[in-house]
Amino acid sequence: MERFIEVNGIRLHYLDHPGGAPLLVLMHGLSANAHCFDGLVEAGLSPRFRVVSVDLRGRGLSDKPPSGYSMAEHARDILGLLDALGTGPVVLGGHSFGGLLSFYIAAHWPERVSRLLILDAAGAMHPRVRELIQPSLDRLGKVLPSVDAYLAAMKQAPYLEGMWNAGLEAYYRADVKENPDGTAQARSSPQALAEAVENALGEPWPELLPRIRQPTLLLHAPNGFGVAGTPPVVPREQALETVRTLPNGRYVEVPGNHYTMLFGGNASAVVQAITEQLMAPNP
Repeated sequence: MERFIEVNGIRLHYLDHPGGAPLLVLMHGLSANAHCFDGLVEAGLSPRFRVVSVDLRGRGLSDKPPSGYSMAEHARDILGLLDALGTGPVVLGGHSFGGLLSFYIAAHWPERVSRLLILDAAGAMHPRVRELIQPSLDRLGKVLPSVDAYLAAMKQAPYLEGMWNAGLEAYYRADVKENPDGTAQARSSPQALAEAVENALGEPWPELLPRIRQPTLLLHAPNGFGVAGTPPVVPREQALETVRTLPNGRYVEVPGNHYTMLFGGNASAVVQAITEQLMAPNP
């Protein structure tokens, strides 16, 4: 299941979950890793479908160059991966930042994409999106006494809404590296991800979205991203506006927030919506 591949001058790590057609290639959020889709796999996405989830550059076990975190560079990495997989057009999907990258690839290389699966991303995120995701980014660069201490801190994160299970633990174990002295810290670089988020938010999404003709499912998680009263990362209005802008978009609301939609019982609702979309005939 664990694979490495040389593409676009770097080494990418990805997980290849066996299953039936069509092939789904999934890309994670800004500071996440390929294991963020483990909850969907556990809920039956694989073996129903073959699922390839990739560590984007700068995250997980993929190479971490000091710069080169534009949407174009991320896209060239994924196109190299698709070339290596040797398939025709794929079902391309992503969560948050990975959803924006899916939009970008479909708009610029439409021949590579048959359908899009967008998990809690929109052409316009919440106006305070940098502030909302900051608690998730705060773990980057922090050194904790041990891996266990790192996991304990993540377990208490308010945006997890008290949820903790095997899928989340696997995701955070993939997120952390143990230093020679036994201390632990996140694998991702704060500087790299700061570059990535600014580049993503700077893309002309209102111009790109109308160019996407593929059937697109946008799954939206309405819960707040944090303590009570915190708004969602993607407000419902922005999600609906994105779907209206897409020539062939469909909106489905799923339970949970920006993170918890991917795990536990919430993941089952996501898998059901994805399965219905992929079983529907092309319009």
